[in-house]
Amino acid sequence: MNSKNGRLESMDSGLAALLGAAVGSATTLGAAIINGRAQARSQHAQWSRQHRRDAYAGYLSALHSRDIAMDAVLDALRSEQPDLPDIDEKIGRFITLAREVHRACEIVILEGPAPLAAVAERVTVASSDLSHVMRRMAENAHARNTAHMAEDIALAAERERTLYEAVKDFRVTARNTIGKTN
Repeated sequence: MNSKNGRLESMDSGLAALLGAAVGSATTLGAAIINGRAQARSQHAQWSRQHRRDAYAGYLSALHSRDIAMDAVLDALRSEQPDLPDIDEKIGRFITLAREVHRACEIVILEGPAPLAAVAERVTVASSDLSHVMRRMAENAHARNTAHMAEDIALAAERERTLYEAVKDFRVTARNTIGKTN
């Protein structure tokens, strides 16, 4: 029986070694799967942050270009003797750039999150309010009506401040959104 016991002990130790190797392999495989998933989540989060950053930067860049064009229109409209063809050309440029802002805003809305889209909507409303004043000023310039010029200039300045505050809020919210890791 000694030889039989020796073989059983040898089989038991061989089986134990085989089971140990199987458990070790399963543990290693499980850890690799968990690490792989964690790395994939991390890479996806980085990819998402980068897409959002690009969308937000594109929107801010479009806003900046449009605001420069709007300033040029408002400066031309504040003149005592406005150059109407020049104003019309500047308004055309402004309209083109305003369309670019709208396109960029749509991407911001798609990339989200919802609170940032709400802040972008506030920028849109503030911009629209200022554009209405600018449009009225242009119509009055074409009609050679200066009766409301001082009032419109003051209103435009107020609406410019409101727009500036909305854009500033967008920047802060975008920065906070990009800084989040989830």
